[in-house]
Amino acid sequence: MESLFGSINVRDLLSAQDLSDRNSPLSAPDLRLLIERVESHSLQIRSQVQSYLASHRDDFAHLFSVCNDAVSQTSQVSDDLSSVLRLVSDRPPDAEVREVLEEMKVKKEELKMKRELLGLVGTIVGLNQRLESVRESLRSGRFQFAAQGLKELKVALRIGDEDDREPLVYGLLRKEWSQCFEEIQEVLVKFMEKAVRFDGDLNQVEVKYHLEVDNMNGIQLQTVLEAMDVVGILEYGLAKVADMMIKYVITPFINRGQPLSFLEESNQESAVLKIVSSPDSKLEYLDGEFLYSGIVLFIKFIYRRICFQNSSWIRCFGRLTWPRISELIISSFLSKVVPTDASKLPDFQKIIKCTSEFETSLKELTFISASDDKDNRLSNFAENVEVHFAYKKKTEILAKARNLLLKCDFSIPQEYTRDGSIWKNDGTSTQSSSHVVDLLFLSERCLVSKAAKQLMELIHQTLQDVCLSSTRVALEFYRAARDAILLYEVVVPVKLERQLDGINQVAVLMHNDCLYLSQEILGLAFEYRTGFPTSMKEHAVFLDLAPRFLLLAEEILQKQVHLVIYNLKEAIDGADGFQNTHQMKHFESAKFSIDQVVFILEKVHIIWEPLLLPSTYRKSMCTILESVFSRIARDILLLDDIAADETLQLQRLIHLMLENLSSLFESLTIGDQNLHEFSAEPLEDLIPSLRKIRKLSELLDMPLKSITASWENKELLSCGFRITEVEDFIKAIFTDSPLRKDCLWRIQNANF
Repeated sequence: MESLFGSINVRDLLSAQDLSDRNSPLSAPDLRLLIERVESHSLQIRSQVQSYLASHRDDFAHLFSVCNDAVSQTSQVSDDLSSVLRLVSDRPPDAEVREVLEEMKVKKEELKMKRELLGLVGTIVGLNQRLESVRESLRSGRFQFAAQGLKELKVALRIGDEDDREPLVYGLLRKEWSQCFEEIQEVLVKFMEKAVRFDGDLNQVEVKYHLEVDNMNGIQLQTVLEAMDVVGILEYGLAKVADMMIKYVITPFINRGQPLSFLEESNQESAVLKIVSSPDSKLEYLDGEFLYSGIVLFIKFIYRRICFQNSSWIRCFGRLTWPRISELIISSFLSKVVPTDASKLPDFQKIIKCTSEFETSLKELTFISASDDKDNRLSNFAENVEVHFAYKKKTEILAKARNLLLKCDFSIPQEYTRDGSIWKNDGTSTQSSSHVVDLLFLSERCLVSKAAKQLMELIHQTLQDVCLSSTRVALEFYRAARDAILLYEVVVPVKLERQLDGINQVAVLMHNDCLYLSQEILGLAFEYRTGFPTSMKEHAVFLDLAPRFLLLAEEILQKQVHLVIYNLKEAIDGADGFQNTHQMKHFESAKFSIDQVVFILEKVHIIWEPLLLPSTYRKSMCTILESVFSRIARDILLLDDIAADETLQLQRLIHLMLENLSSLFESLTIGDQNLHEFSAEPLEDLIPSLRKIRKLSELLDMPLKSITASWENKELLSCGFRITEVEDFIKAIFTDSPLRKDCLWRIQNANF
C-alpha cells in the first residue's frame, strides 16, 4: 500500500527524447499522450486498492466492531454519572456539616470574648483599687509607696502610649492617674518649699529635715526627694530651689563688688548656709581662686544637706543651675580679666589652671558630667583666651573707628580758606599741615579729614599687631582692620548725606578721603604681608577694598560736577537764549545770568582749588567750563535775527564773562612740575569751546567777506564751527543781498 501513495513523477510517463530540452514547451500530441498515461495509471491504482480491501475484509470488520462497543460504553458511563449528580443535588450532606461547624465556631468566639471581658473587668478593678491605694497613701504621708504605685500604674495604663481602639474605661483610668499625679506633685513641691528657704533678713539659706504641711507632719526631706525621683518630677521639684539659689546666693556672690564667703552650720533638725562678707575686704577675684573655692563650698553644701550625697540628685541640680552659673562666671569674671595686651596673655595661664581645677572638683561631686564636653564651659572659654582677647580687641578697634568717624566734623583748616593763607597745590608752598598726606601711587599730596588720617593710623597699628600675634589672634586683627576700613564706607556717607547734596568743601574733602584710603589700601599688602603668619599670607587681602573707595571718590566728584553744571544751566536759562539784548531790559537780564554764571564758577574755584589734586581740579573745572561755553555759544548761534546794536551787546557780554573769569583761567594755566601734560597744553585745547566763544566774539563785528575768508582758510572749522552754524549766523546778521548769496555759495562750495 505504501507504493500506491508515493508521489507520481510526470517525467516517468514521457519518453526520454521528449525531455531532451527542459525549457521547450510540450506539444499537443505529447499532452494527449501524457493524459492517457495518467488515466491508465489511475485505473491501476484503483484496481490495486479494491484488491487490498477484499483481501483484508475480516480485519476491517473487527475494527469497526471494537469502535462501536467503545461508543456504547461511553454512553452508559454518562448516564450513570447523571444519576449520581441528581441524587447528590437533591440533599447535599456537606451543608449540614458546614452549619454545625459554623455554630461551633460562633460559640467558641463568644466564650473567648466573655473570658477576655472577665479578665478586662478584673484588670480594671485591680487598677482602680491600686489608684485608691495611691490616694490613701498620699493622704497618710506614705509618699514612697504612693510614688512607686504611680510609677507602676504609669506602665500598666501605658501613659503616653494611648491607642484609639482601647476601651473607654482606660481613658477614665488615665484621667484618674493624672489627677493623682498632680496631687502628689503639688504636695511634694509644697514640702520642698517648706524644706529650703532663703532668709533675706539674715542673708542665709535654711534647710529643714522634718517637714509639716496640711496636718501631715514628721515627713523627712529625704523621703520627699526619693518620692519625686520615683515619680519623675525631681527636676520639677528642684527647679524653684535652683532659681532661688541662683537669684539670692550665686548671683550676689559672683557680682558683688566686695568678696563674700560662706559659713555653714548644721544639726539633726536643720542646716544653715550663711552668706557673710569676707574678713579680708581687700581680697579680690583676680585669679579666680577665691571665687571658685566659694562656689565649690556652696555646691558641697547642696550635695550634703539637700541632695544627701546622692549623685543622681546633685547631677539633676547641676543641670538646672550650671548653665546659668557658668554664664555668670564668664560674663562677670572671665571676660573681664581677659588681657587687653598681648604681652599679658601668659599671666592668664594661672586663671586657666584654677578654672580647670574648679571644673574637676565639680565633676568629682557629679555636679557636672565628666563625659559631656558641653559642661566644660569655663575651661573652653579660658583655653580660648587668645580668641576672646582678639575678639575683645576687635570690638575695641571697631568702636574706636566708629567713634572717630562719628565725632569728626570734617571741618577745613583755616589756612585752606580765603581767610587764611591758601595752600595752592602748585608745588610752591612750603607750608605743611597734619591734614596733608602723600598719595602712595600718584606722587601728589592732598588734604584729608582728621577722621580718615586717624582711621589709617589705627589700621596701621592693628596690622602691626597682626605681624606680632599668633595665627588665631592675627586673623581676628586682620578682620578688624578690614571691618574698620569698611566702616568709613558705611558711616560717613550717611553722616554727610545732607552736605553731599550741595556744592561745598565737605563733599570735596570726602572725595579726598576716599582717594587717600584707596591708595593706602593698595599699599597695605606690600607693607605688611611679609610679616603675617604663614597660614594667613595667601588669604589676607586688601586689594578688593581699594576699587570700592576709588569708585566712591569718583561718584562723589561726578555728583559735584553734575550739581555745578545743573546750577549753571539754570543760570543760563535766565538769559532767555540771549534774545533782544539790544533792548535794555533783555540786556540786563542776560548780564545778570552771566554774573550768576561767573559767581558759581568762582565759588567752585574757591572751594575746589585748595582741596582737589591739581590734575583732578583741572580736569573737573575744564569739564564744567566746556559745558558753560558750549551752551552760551549754541544759544547765540541759534538766534535767527541779530540787529547791529545787538551784536555789540552780545560781544560785550562775552568779553565781560571772560574778563571776570580771568583768575579762574589763571588757576588752570599755572604750571606744576608733576603735571607736565597740563602745563604744556594750551588752555583752549583743554576747553575747546573757549576758542569757539572767543572767535564768536570776533565774528559779531567782523565783515561778511572776512567771515567767508575765515571759513575758507579753515580757521572757523578749527574753532569748532559747523557749516550750518556759519550759514545761520550770516543769515541772522546780514540782510539778503547778492554779496550774502555769493558768500554763502563760497562757504557751501569750499574744498575741504
